[in-house]
Amino acid sequence: MNRPTPRQPFSRRSPLRSEVRSRFSSYSARTGFGANWCEDCRALDLAIKSGRSAELLARQFKVVKVDIGNFDRNLDLVAAYGNPIKKGIPAAVVLSPDNEVLYATRAGELADARRMSESGIYDFLRKVTRTTKKRSATGAAPRSSAR
Repeated sequence: MNRPTPRQPFSRRSPLRSEVRSRFSSYSARTGFGANWCEDCRALDLAIKSGRSAELLARQFKVVKVDIGNFDRNLDLVAAYGNPIKKGIPAAVVLSPDNEVLYATRAGELADARRMSESGIYDFLRKVTRTTKKRSATGAAPRSSAR
């Protein structure tokens, strides 16, 4: 299946790294790594499509979803952004318009998304947003947790 659906939010089409970059010339990007077989990935996808999380993401980021299959697809993109899937999926990376990593999950922060409440996901995204805004403004090195 090539087009994402509610049950399969990740397209099998592989985005090129240049395509990921070019879509965000004036916005920060939130790139989500996941797979259609992953319950947590599907749960997170549903959570970010409605309510406060959807509004926050729409205001702050352009979102790209990258299918990693059975940990065997798009691994060049995974490696380019510091292997955010190492401790589980879904994983997220926030990129500056210059393709610099402002934030990346490194400890499986979203790997239990199906058990996170709507407000838990929103709070996580809000912290990431604050962290990336500060990093973007100061040019500081990326962080791997949204504390």
